[in-house]
Amino acid sequence: MFKRLKIYGPALVLLIGLGALVWTTAFPTVEARIADDAPREIHQPHRDVIEQVNSWYEQSWQSQGFVRAKFADDLTILRRLSLALHGTVPSLEEIRRFEADRRPQRLALWCQEMLADSRYGDYFAERLTRAFVGTQQQPFLVFRRDRFKNWIAEQIQDNRPYNEVIREIIGKEGLWTGDPATNFVTHAVNDGDIDENKLAGKTVRAVLGQRIDCAQCHDHPFADWKQQQFEQLAAFYGQTRISPFGVTDDPKAVYEIEDTRTLEDRQVSPAVPFNPEWKPESGTRREQLAAWCTSPDNRRFARAAVNRIWAQMFGKAWSEGAPYYARIDDLPDPEPDVEVDPIPLDMLADAFVESGFNVAEMVQTIAALDVFRLSSATDVPDDELKEHVDHWAVFPLVRLRPEQIVGSMMQATSIKTLDQNSHLLTRTLRLINENDFLNEYGDLGADEFEERSGTVPQALLRMNGRLFGDSIKPNPLNATPRIAIAAGSPEVLLETCFLTCLTRRPSGAEAQYFLNEWTEQNNQKSGGQAYDLYWILINSPEFSWNH
Repeated sequence: MFKRLKIYGPALVLLIGLGALVWTTAFPTVEARIADDAPREIHQPHRDVIEQVNSWYEQSWQSQGFVRAKFADDLTILRRLSLALHGTVPSLEEIRRFEADRRPQRLALWCQEMLADSRYGDYFAERLTRAFVGTQQQPFLVFRRDRFKNWIAEQIQDNRPYNEVIREIIGKEGLWTGDPATNFVTHAVNDGDIDENKLAGKTVRAVLGQRIDCAQCHDHPFADWKQQQFEQLAAFYGQTRISPFGVTDDPKAVYEIEDTRTLEDRQVSPAVPFNPEWKPESGTRREQLAAWCTSPDNRRFARAAVNRIWAQMFGKAWSEGAPYYARIDDLPDPEPDVEVDPIPLDMLADAFVESGFNVAEMVQTIAALDVFRLSSATDVPDDELKEHVDHWAVFPLVRLRPEQIVGSMMQATSIKTLDQNSHLLTRTLRLINENDFLNEYGDLGADEFEERSGTVPQALLRMNGRLFGDSIKPNPLNATPRIAIAAGSPEVLLETCFLTCLTRRPSGAEAQYFLNEWTEQNNQKSGGQAYDLYWILINSPEFSWNH
């Protein structure tokens, strides 16, 4: 007996250890994961504004006869927050911890914790980077997109005031490698020269949320923007130069353009199109422009910022609904009677200014609004549904963006949370796989918030792509075999797969269907059941929508 134990003992210990590892990773001990020092009190900014916006919508719905949708359950809200702030569905590990969380108002606390996670900074930084420099990587000699994005991520994670970040992006001098904010200027370098028109158009679009690009060639056909105003805005970049020392400004330089009628060069002096009193007299031209754009009195700036944060939270900009029905970067001019009858965008913009342009506080404020917590399911007739969605009486169904699809796919196929604490090899493989997937799936670049439809090649890529196949096929690193081994019963296996992929439990009908199928296929092993179920759930329409 002793001899046998000596021979087989080590193997037995190893097997027990592996079994314990599978169990604890597939079904984490949730109580142990809730930190003792986890915050118990909520920092909920702008409570008065939240009540004001909620009241405005209630009155609006009642006066127009809209039927407000019911409130969604907490797991649905957790999924929305995770998609908006981290770009993925929550992991099974996070879901277990959330369900074990008994703190009052846990959703608000989780929103706080998500904002402290570096995934928030990284994800929001990519969105802002697209607004300012798109997805281009050229011109490589003077442009470093990664440095620009990483710098923005640091500012967001430190919760630096948004107006300060924007001022540095527009007005910073220095090398594109040592002073990453200057990459906004260098992304507009073409054949060694700075394209002032490109910078002027991008500045107004990304910072003020308006489109004046067409005024480069002629007066705007619908708005008040004139061609002369565009030229004068471009002139703020007219003294900017690229040198071996980086981006600099030559105060003696004169900005000249070719007159389209006479074909002769003429000088253009910088001027802002309205409220010149917001522009300081000192500083470089770019610094003056940056100060004018981000002035607390410039309502366009605060409205554009809030509209962009709202788009991040809902997948759809506030401006895309009633009453504007406009793209994220095509906001109309501010309301003239804003002091008397403010709309929710202006209420939130005022709160944003009062907070010192605090982005994290604005995220928490929007996440606490009733409209963010409404269900996307409703009983209103189909012919009235669009109008209800446009007035935010129902949470809008929005197709996930490509990076959310691949991020969710990779997270769903991992038991553990994929974050900054993941193994270096895991993070590297994730980055490579994400880039490969996005190249095949398609990327909307700077126009990522535009409404779009899915394509057949995209659906086929999800069904048969290498990333998806490698992620769910049985191997020790994937979730499917580990869940199958640890589940213990078909019911637990079914529930765990639904939570991991869709952040919800199966309905009674769904559970009955799959359990019956598995009973009829009584020779199928649990590993095959988990594999098949994952394939179905990740390819279901529900997986690829924000709801």
